Amino acid sequence: MTEEKWWQKAVVYQIYPRSFQDSNGDGIGDLKGIISRLDYVKKLGVDVIWLNPIYKTPNIDGGYDISDYQAINPDFGNMADFEALLSKAHQLGLKIMMDLVVNHSSSEHEWFKKSRQGRQDNPYRDYYIWHDPVDGHAPNNWGSFFSGPAWTFDKDSGQYYLHLFAKEQPDLNWENPNVRQSVFDMMNWWANKGIDGFRMDVISLISKPTGLPDGPQSAEAPFGNAADVVANGPRVHDYLQEMHQKVLGRYNWITVGETAGVTVEESKKYANLDGRELNMVFQFEHMGLDGNPNPALGKWYDQPVTLEALRHNLTKWQTALSGTAWNSLYWNNHDQPRVVSRFGNDSPAYRVYSAKMLATILHFMQGTPYIYQGEELGMTNVNFDHLSDYQDLESINAYHELVDDTQLVAPETMMSYLHARSRDNARTPMQWDNSAHAGFSTATPWLKVNHNYHNINVESALKDPNSIFYFYQRLIQLRHELPVITDGRFALVPENENDNAVFAYTRQNNTQTLLIIANFTDQTLTRHYPLPTQHKLLIQNYSDDQGETLRPFEAKVYAY
Repeated sequence: MTEEKWWQKAVVYQIYPRSFQDSNGDGIGDLKGIISRLDYVKKLGVDVIWLNPIYKTPNIDGGYDISDYQAINPDFGNMADFEALLSKAHQLGLKIMMDLVVNHSSSEHEWFKKSRQGRQDNPYRDYYIWHDPVDGHAPNNWGSFFSGPAWTFDKDSGQYYLHLFAKEQPDLNWENPNVRQSVFDMMNWWANKGIDGFRMDVISLISKPTGLPDGPQSAEAPFGNAADVVANGPRVHDYLQEMHQKVLGRYNWITVGETAGVTVEESKKYANLDGRELNMVFQFEHMGLDGNPNPALGKWYDQPVTLEALRHNLTKWQTALSGTAWNSLYWNNHDQPRVVSRFGNDSPAYRVYSAKMLATILHFMQGTPYIYQGEELGMTNVNFDHLSDYQDLESINAYHELVDDTQLVAPETMMSYLHARSRDNARTPMQWDNSAHAGFSTATPWLKVNHNYHNINVESALKDPNSIFYFYQRLIQLRHELPVITDGRFALVPENENDNAVFAYTRQNNTQTLLIIANFTDQTLTRHYPLPTQHKLLIQNYSDDQGETLRPFEAKVYAY
């Protein structure tokens, strides 16, 4: 392994600002609210805070439609508030990682407003991807990730513009060197503010394929799948190496790319330990294992993944990147449902055990772990009763397309799918205490609070020495203390390769071995894993150790 970097031992805590803490009683989380809770984040023991976008935005897509990259969303405060947040975080030894959204901007951004002003003698026209109609229709069959076509016709100029997401999120033209330089200048501007890195939104989509070929199409899906032809485009690595040369290489930052459609081999380019591009990437294969078997329905489904599929995928990434590139480790984020509801069991009997079990599996793997706000409490999916309760554009559009437009899914079935997979499951307000609105706000929150906040909240977690919070705190402490978690080799226990109920693996370096055992079921099981006489129990989620007996969702780690 090459020389160890600070971010290889770090743990990241992700904050979705709109839902973390409201300080001014408008029902929306803000920067001052985050400042007021930094001591809590520090107590958990993490090293880095990743902030979802805090920039000026019309808020069509949760702030991922940015109208000014160098201004703060007024809902969240102002630049002085951000500078205060950065200063307080640094005083506490916490680093701040910003969200970089440069595959697209908002249609309200000055660049796009100028781009729209005409085709002739307009230096901003080429900042975006404009195209003449082809035989009277859009240039190709690409569909938006948010339903409908990925092209919108502009009557004034007679051309279409590309938007892989909402029509209010036009894609930037990275082939234009002026676009790239504008982005790099903006990144260096933030660097001068003192930030500590960037998480890069859908960065694998910035290089569009030559000729803009059609995407694969099926009878059920009216538009071609753009992801299959856009992800990991022909010049994406050139662009990121240029970014590294002009920005990233100047700072001792943490960088992670969100890379939809990434393969193991592509990841070795993005996140190679030679450091020419990014530190690590978010891959999504384990997030797609529980998708609908009908490709027309995509992610919308309500059945759980099998342990075999999950173990096979996590093992593939652990072994393939070892010594070559670096993994990011995550169970959930602002775009994914709550882990304890998705991969564990969120019933009162098993929620705490299964949350700790899932945390154990992830935090002993090689890579940089990401904890999403509330994960350390075992927050659950929300199960809204009505479509009108949802705010997430993707969820609302999918309901209308699959229920109203195509009748592919019955209304009650689609609501079950939303309960399982909607992004709003992750976006409900942080549960601080059992007072009104869970202590998030004195006003009605922008999104309903999960009804179970009376039992699941920070105040009660901090009072309970056996809470999920303190279990996460211990996992983070162990990562900081034990080199084997950073540099040890990963291997499945041989007897475990086809076990449909237990996940068991080892981490081993020249001085220490760890054995991680996790019962993925609500059954009591018996398993024998050989241990040397000299071993110790490092961490467990039950109060005692019954040896070969594994109780429901039991997890334990031995060191020897």
